[in-house]
Amino acid sequence: MNTKSLQIPLAEKMRPQTLNELVGQEALLSPNGLLRQMIEADELRSFILWGPPGVGKTTLARMITSQTKSKWISFSAVTSGIKEIKGVMAEADAHFNFGGQRTVLFVDEIHRFNKAQQDAFLPYVESGTILLIGATTENPSFELNSALLSRLKVFVLKELSIDDVTSILKRALTDEERGLGKLKLSIDDDQLRLLATYSTGDARTALNSLELLGGIMKRKGITLASEDDIRNAVQQTILKYDKTGENHYNLISALHKSLRNSDADASLYWLARMLEAGEDPLYIARRLVRFASEDIGLAHPQALEQTVAAMNAVNLIGMPEGKLALAQVTVLLAYCPKSNAVYSAYNAAAHDALNTLQQPVPFHLRNAPTDLMKEIGYAKGYKYAHDYVGATTDMQCLPDDLKNAKYFEPTDRGFEGKIKNQKEENRLRNKKEN
Repeated sequence: MNTKSLQIPLAEKMRPQTLNELVGQEALLSPNGLLRQMIEADELRSFILWGPPGVGKTTLARMITSQTKSKWISFSAVTSGIKEIKGVMAEADAHFNFGGQRTVLFVDEIHRFNKAQQDAFLPYVESGTILLIGATTENPSFELNSALLSRLKVFVLKELSIDDVTSILKRALTDEERGLGKLKLSIDDDQLRLLATYSTGDARTALNSLELLGGIMKRKGITLASEDDIRNAVQQTILKYDKTGENHYNLISALHKSLRNSDADASLYWLARMLEAGEDPLYIARRLVRFASEDIGLAHPQALEQTVAAMNAVNLIGMPEGKLALAQVTVLLAYCPKSNAVYSAYNAAAHDALNTLQQPVPFHLRNAPTDLMKEIGYAKGYKYAHDYVGATTDMQCLPDDLKNAKYFEPTDRGFEGKIKNQKEENRLRNKKEN
């Protein structure tokens, strides 16, 4: 084995080389999977691979290029600007027009591109000059502009299970050509599952842990791994890949759940842990905005206003001054009355919107700006609420199949208690009128 090979990380050496080696994405890549069929038929259109880190987005993009008659160009949205994009587009245009060869353009972390950079792809995607494959860990609906997103298919790659990651580790442990097989290490299934568990579905992290474990065992001159060896390998991996020394998502979860439990002290501690470690303050602010709606809602409507104000303050004055704005709103959120009624109501409504027959809007709720529409029955039977006592009527506003659906059920806590009373008054009044 040459020196250059020794310097290549295990995760790179074990990168799957065929579709059959790629673990955990059977829904897309099984013989009947849509993406596999498109790849094998060489009938791909531009698309986005959306999924968490370490599930095979870059690997899959490389495989697609190797199995299609295309030229491969790859660059990262972190380091590339509009000038680089235009240069690549010109090169792809030349290959397409003079050689008839399409270019596969793989853009890692495509969500980091701004609107102007994303717009630069549009004419080339539309003409078929390039096959754009974007990889992102962020929701494309929020991070890509609608013009580009409408021209792309989104494939969702799921997080790898513990069994998936364990199988990857087993292959690396026994593979003598690309993996650690020649070291003849003895690591049992329980130990491999422990490494897989700590990787949180990230194959790259798991393989890095295994490589560190192999290095520890080699330096100690042993082939049988101990529990201490496993813990040391996992700890080194966490320290290497997480600037806080803790799992990023565990920290934000701890903050969210401490707030939900109205524990201001714990909430401030987890906030400080993230801020002092250099976490993006706007990321924290966004999560707090979500919390204000998910766990407080209408029990204290001003919580959302205050949280958005804190986010704007952070955006305006930056760090370290913005830390106090986040601390202030964190304490407020902790002591606010809690309710998930709005959160639950929306989820229930969304479920019905997605899983029931999409019925037309009832005629009496439609506007009738023309005589023809009036003749058809648009707006007929509509009751103008302001003409009634309490500004509410017994008029049905849901489709027939959902007319009895109840989504929002307010609690007795905070301002929602007043809403609950008002809701009951409206119900009794409408029942009396009916």
